[in-house]
Amino acid sequence: MRAGTFLRFFSIYFIVVAIIFYNVNDAFSFNFILNEKNDKTPVFLRLDNGVLEEEKPTEIPKNEEKETVSNLQSTEQKSEQVSAEAVKGKIESRYISPYTVSTHYDKIYLKNSTDLKLDIKALFESKLGFKIQKSDEPQVLIMHTHTTESYVLEDKGYYTEEYTSRNTDNNKNMAALGKIVTDILNAEGIKTLHDVTQHDYPKYSGSYTRAAKTVNAYLKKYPSIKIVLDIHRDAISAGGNDKVKLVTEIDGKKAAQVMLVMGSNSGSTDNHPKWQENLKLALKLQQTIENDYPTLARPLSLMPKNYNQSLTTGSLLLEIGTDANTLDEAKYSASLVGKSLAHIIRKQIS
Repeated sequence: MRAGTFLRFFSIYFIVVAIIFYNVNDAFSFNFILNEKNDKTPVFLRLDNGVLEEEKPTEIPKNEEKETVSNLQSTEQKSEQVSAEAVKGKIESRYISPYTVSTHYDKIYLKNSTDLKLDIKALFESKLGFKIQKSDEPQVLIMHTHTTESYVLEDKGYYTEEYTSRNTDNNKNMAALGKIVTDILNAEGIKTLHDVTQHDYPKYSGSYTRAAKTVNAYLKKYPSIKIVLDIHRDAISAGGNDKVKLVTEIDGKKAAQVMLVMGSNSGSTDNHPKWQENLKLALKLQQTIENDYPTLARPLSLMPKNYNQSLTTGSLLLEIGTDANTLDEAKYSASLVGKSLAHIIRKQIS
């Protein structure tokens, strides 16, 4: 082989080796190779204490190498669709005006669903059949025939399949409202007891019978009790699966509307002879709530029922909002009613 030819061959060989070495070094400098044995998913190599370790990156779907604005919008739309599918019904906000009823007197508004004729003025101006004593003995009992009645927890305008209108957690049902009223009355020096027996759980049927036993047990143990307040909530359908919540605004804050429901000796009810004594107290509370917090109270509802109100002459049934109101709205209303009730009772203390 001639010297010139050999030199050219050696020069070419050197250049080829140099190119191969450069490419191999360049590949490892980027710590990247292709996994030919599987699905050609990129495998990143990480040098850790001299040991090369494989580290697969987060998988990127085809044609989605970048998270664009349109990608994000699409994701949000999918999320909204999922939420829409989970929605069971809408929640409509309504307000029931007390001012349109035909039976009324001096800021007392009443819906009479009985066959009785009423003289509201005479009843309102009559003295109550009891006096609240200034003593350490209990004067008021707060209880719940339907203790597990509950509310929605957030104001979203709808409810989902996860929602239930009953809750055995006493921090989220009627017991939570009863505690608020109890605390207010006790803070005002009006000795008040609060019973949280769940008369409607695990069985709803027979709730009033079980509640009557509870009330009678308290009256026997504490004959000083004059007033028994049974706190409930209402439920109103808007048609189909949609629900209605009753709401007003008091001092710039949403409040669930409240309603006093009173029994009477009428229709098929014939075991409630002293129903007017209870109604006297209810009329006073109805007027006081209207004076203190206009629009909070719906019309007082007089029904041909007993509701265990024949057990005392100071029995009241109060409904706070509906199952579509939020717990916060109901709690706020409970605090307002508690203050109005304390206002009335203080006038009766002797």
